[in-house]
Amino acid sequence: MLKPLLIRSIQWYQQRGGGMRYRVDCNFTPTCSEYTKQAIIKFGAFKGMSLGIKRIKRCNCPDQLHPIADPVPESLHDISK
Repeated sequence: MLKPLLIRSIQWYQQRGGGMRYRVDCNFTPTCSEYTKQAIIKFGAFKGMSLGIKRIKRCNCPDQLHPIADPVPESLHDISK
């Protein structure tokens, strides 16, 4: 029940311009919202949101020239603690 709601909320954010609307350029590929959506689909609402929040916290270089490739991990074992 929570998983579809979170995914719809992220899609709503993305359809309305996402970070571009707020003049924010993402330093990662996929974008943080897409990463979070993929993580929720793959690992569920709570772990997916946790991964998304950790990803956003890693975004600390506003002047990044090229996006950094940072895909959702294939499994929970691939996540460094």
